[in-house]
Amino acid sequence: MSSVLCLLCLLLLDAGALGFEIRKETFTHQKITENAILNTTVQLCRALAQADGTVFIFPAQPYTAEAVAAACNSPQSQKSFAEAIGFIQLRNARVDILHLLDAEYHFDSESFALGRKVITDGLKAVKASIKRNNFEAARGKLGDILHSLQDFYSHSNWVELGNKFPNPNLIRTDTNIGNLADQSRATCRNCNGDDCTNNILEDVIQEKILTSGYFKLTSGSKPKGKCSHGGPFDQTSKTEPIGGINKDKPTANHGFLHTDAANLATAATSQLLEDIRSAIGDRPFLQMLGITRGSNKVLCFVIDTTKSMSDDIDTVKSVTLSIITSKVGTANEPSLYILVTFNDPGFGLLIKTTDPQVFKDAINSLTASGGGDLPELSLSGLQLALSDAPLNSEIFLFTDAPAKDVNLFSTVIALIEQTKTVVNFLITASLVTNRVDVWEQQSSMTESEAQLYRDLAQASGGQAIEVTKGELPVASSIITESSTSSLVVLLQAARSPGVADNFFFIVDQTVTNLVVYITGSAVTFTLISPTGETQQSTGTTGSLITASQSVGNFRTLKLNKQVGQWQIKMVSTNPYTLKVIGQSPIDFLFTFVEASQDSFGGFDAIDRRPTAGVNGTLLVSVTGRASATVTEVALVESSSSVEIKGVVEPQGNNSFLVQFDMMPSVEFVVRMKGQDSSTPPVVFQRQSPTSFRTSNITVTANPDDILVPGTPFTVPFTVTSRGRGGNFTIRATNNQNRFNSTSPASLVLEAGGSVNGTVNISAPLNTPSGTEVTLTIEAEAPEGTDLNYIVLRISVVNTVTDFTPPACQLLSLQSNCSKNCSLSSWALSVQVTDGTNGTGVDHVSLTQGSGTMITSPAPGNENTTLVSYSASCCSPVMELLAVDRVGNEGSCRYSDANFLTTQSPLLYLSLLLLGQILTKVDLQ
Repeated sequence: MSSVLCLLCLLLLDAGALGFEIRKETFTHQKITENAILNTTVQLCRALAQADGTVFIFPAQPYTAEAVAAACNSPQSQKSFAEAIGFIQLRNARVDILHLLDAEYHFDSESFALGRKVITDGLKAVKASIKRNNFEAARGKLGDILHSLQDFYSHSNWVELGNKFPNPNLIRTDTNIGNLADQSRATCRNCNGDDCTNNILEDVIQEKILTSGYFKLTSGSKPKGKCSHGGPFDQTSKTEPIGGINKDKPTANHGFLHTDAANLATAATSQLLEDIRSAIGDRPFLQMLGITRGSNKVLCFVIDTTKSMSDDIDTVKSVTLSIITSKVGTANEPSLYILVTFNDPGFGLLIKTTDPQVFKDAINSLTASGGGDLPELSLSGLQLALSDAPLNSEIFLFTDAPAKDVNLFSTVIALIEQTKTVVNFLITASLVTNRVDVWEQQSSMTESEAQLYRDLAQASGGQAIEVTKGELPVASSIITESSTSSLVVLLQAARSPGVADNFFFIVDQTVTNLVVYITGSAVTFTLISPTGETQQSTGTTGSLITASQSVGNFRTLKLNKQVGQWQIKMVSTNPYTLKVIGQSPIDFLFTFVEASQDSFGGFDAIDRRPTAGVNGTLLVSVTGRASATVTEVALVESSSSVEIKGVVEPQGNNSFLVQFDMMPSVEFVVRMKGQDSSTPPVVFQRQSPTSFRTSNITVTANPDDILVPGTPFTVPFTVTSRGRGGNFTIRATNNQNRFNSTSPASLVLEAGGSVNGTVNISAPLNTPSGTEVTLTIEAEAPEGTDLNYIVLRISVVNTVTDFTPPACQLLSLQSNCSKNCSLSSWALSVQVTDGTNGTGVDHVSLTQGSGTMITSPAPGNENTTLVSYSASCCSPVMELLAVDRVGNEGSCRYSDANFLTTQSPLLYLSLLLLGQILTKVDLQ
């Protein structure tokens, strides 16, 4: 699913959908979600600052993603934080589109047990995905379950029962949700006209009976005496008891409680976020939300490990060591490291880690062997990397051989478009090298083989760099530049075949470190600055170019910054690419949307190529500058300068709706221009590096997104064509080559018709929870005239049988505490066990106390962890949190009783009455 904007909540129409109303003047699912995430993040960063002994400065209210990221000492994460919030919000809103009539997703029709199962199953998937660094899957599932959690407070009578706090049992499986209404028990009476303030029966309120409203679009039937959801679309509200109890908006049947329900939903959302934070840790939680200490850039290598690649691998090792050594601990430290290898006949070593040392060790352990027939499984390796890398990543693929698996070309293009990932190829056996290799006994790639890599690079906005093996170390400098934080693209263009053309780009006051990339042979250019100064390509340095470097078919230029519009005149009869990048806090997010097909209208993000030849809609959001506004958005054809400009409609919160009369029928990029209202005003230009395409084919699917190992998993899909019919080729591929998968090879469509198909997947029983399956379903028209796809991300979650939290047992406590606490200390040892049938203790953390805690596994018992703790007597209380491998949490509190008795008798008595002295306090 593409990256999305917080704007979506403003575009879903107000029509009584199954949840908090989507309207600016009310609390919405999107606003509730955003507020809870921002508040939770502020409190977390404050706690981290206190632990580090640094001062935390609260951002101004109301909180924004940019301000909170800056307060968390991570201003470079403001774009990724806003993007993460927007994605979670989208998935929250999409529940009303995909599960409109599924009562359990909204706690309608008294579906309390099934509703809680939606939440708790999803919560397991979120935690498991984060533990395996699959943050995209975690965000998506988090958005899903937050919708259901929030609907509980709007659709049930929890608020009417007088509850002032959230229901904690909605996120737990081992407790009762509440006193549920029996199926035959009446719960409501008719409203008095439009007045529904007293339609819930008195005995239901007095006995604290939990109920919720029924909802149906077509049939008005419901069990006798039961409450309805209410609203113009709910047909059950027209049969007795007439009316409803929803609190989705102030004008709803129980709208007088709208604010109370929204406040509880916000508190419940924060409670669930805190549960995730406790289970997986502070830093992984922040990374799931896009906030990191470093640059939030991903360092992703895809490496050919056949025998001829020995020298190349040595270069990769050197580059990796250099990057890690120079950037770890700085603002440019990568937030995630990914390594994928491919060979022949195998591929698929995948290392995904946040630990630079783990990544460095994995790189250093690589050896070159195998191969023999030249073509290798390079696209299989690239597919795996694209499936596992976060959105908007940059991938570097090293090879000296053509692709054997060219059948994956369209799949790789689909993944590039959907993830907006830049792919750079560093090729050491291209047409320019005339390589002679003793092992392979081959000299070079053919033109068509090299062109495949160039086409993929161009589609993604990357470079296809063709060099000799000796030149590779110099060419690899692009990796160091690309791992710099806050990179933005000012211009991206390609011409194939080559043609003379003029290109323009705007440099604003916020841009620094201007760099131009050019690939191609026999390319000349003239650079013209905003003041009219010129410099030719024959000059390596001068008034405009401060540094220039050429290697193979690749040239980099570092420019002397001048604010204003630049021009570069390119001349070549050979294919070439041009890219201008810089560093700036100002950037943009965008996604293609279309009118929703549900009964309530609105817009939904597109998981495929937009429809060709018709009007289209784009959502755009500016990041990094609260006062910035969008003045122009254009779809620019990749092969020329032809552009289609859209009509920009401001929506608030730095977000804009852009309408286009006609979507291009050829490949295009998105260019945005804007202006900041500062003095003097900042006029800026940004562009998507990724190229996009449109299609007359539509592929849709709506599967469950949790796969249980050993259980058949079915994905129904539909293919629709606006063009002619015929035999359409179907390709269903996934990134888990160990999983069994079946799908039709082709489907027959009538002209303008649609047809259904099914993909079946099964995961081996030993598949770890949190594994992510990226399934790409493609439909190609006869003779390859058109193609579209849908990309689905499915989480693997093993069946959980361990619902018991870890337990604590005090082994020893020693103390020499006296009245002068600074001169004395106390210590204890604790045994934390997950039980005989438990999954084992995952980690233990200190949640209260300023002492030193050391943990170690118990000898011969993997389910037990030993904890040693020591502290000054000035810190007489400690609390630890123990989490097992499926996310069950247990907390234990201990104190030095002697010191509390002498220093604070009242506190001692209080703790004694609570049963907290030298005992476990709470295991939940």
